[in-house]
Amino acid sequence: MTLLTHDRYCAEIDRQVGQLRDIVTSGTDLAATVPTCPDWSLEKLVRHTGGALRWVTAIVENRAQENVPHEQVPGGGGPRERGDAKALDAWLAQTGERVVAALREAGPDTEVWSWSANHDTAFWARRMTHEITVHRADAALTAGVPYEVAPEIAADTVDEWLELMEWAQRTGALAQAKELRGPGRTIHLHPTDAAPELNAEWIIELGEEGFGWRRGHEKATVALRGPLTSVLLAFYRRLPPEAPGLDVLGEREVLDFWLERSSFG
Repeated sequence: MTLLTHDRYCAEIDRQVGQLRDIVTSGTDLAATVPTCPDWSLEKLVRHTGGALRWVTAIVENRAQENVPHEQVPGGGGPRERGDAKALDAWLAQTGERVVAALREAGPDTEVWSWSANHDTAFWARRMTHEITVHRADAALTAGVPYEVAPEIAADTVDEWLELMEWAQRTGALAQAKELRGPGRTIHLHPTDAAPELNAEWIIELGEEGFGWRRGHEKATVALRGPLTSVLLAFYRRLPPEAPGLDVLGEREVLDFWLERSSFG
């Protein structure tokens, strides 16, 4: 697996913040319930996403070597005004500008605190790219607008999610991740529209000691098949596996077993 460049991640954060702002200012009710995060309104989703970007900005700007409490992040909670799309948009615009500027200025190799095994700014550029990739999908589903993402970003988002699940299983950070085992069971994620050079197919193997994964194409216990973006969203539990355009081939219960145990919330 080859990671994208630091500049590519920074540019993607900038682009997707702009797309999220378009939803904020589209006239969609900010109090609308997010169907994929039903405890959240659209406004709460946007404040959560922007708050995460502000938190990372504080870590990177200060070269923090330990966690920065969220309550100490300037402007981390969003604008004082509630239900005000103009104020929320202005806050989100400033948030995006600051995090991208901080990441670009620091470059990929600056040592900073993270909760992962990778303590550098490259980790945060990639993590925030995929944070906003998924939450922008939540916002698009709420607003009822089309959702698109660049194929290389979608593929890297799947890679990162699998890496996060490996980390959660290894460290015990997610109790149910320890259950992702079971000899002889495999899952094939099979996008049907990705360019061959992207090599955007995945095999997940559930073993006695845990699970492993690799890019590849082969017969599996169950396959999730469809457009790359839809496969990504189903894998992140933003679309049901039976959504239009998706097919589940083989033992559906194995896919359900994975999806039920591979979520942080």
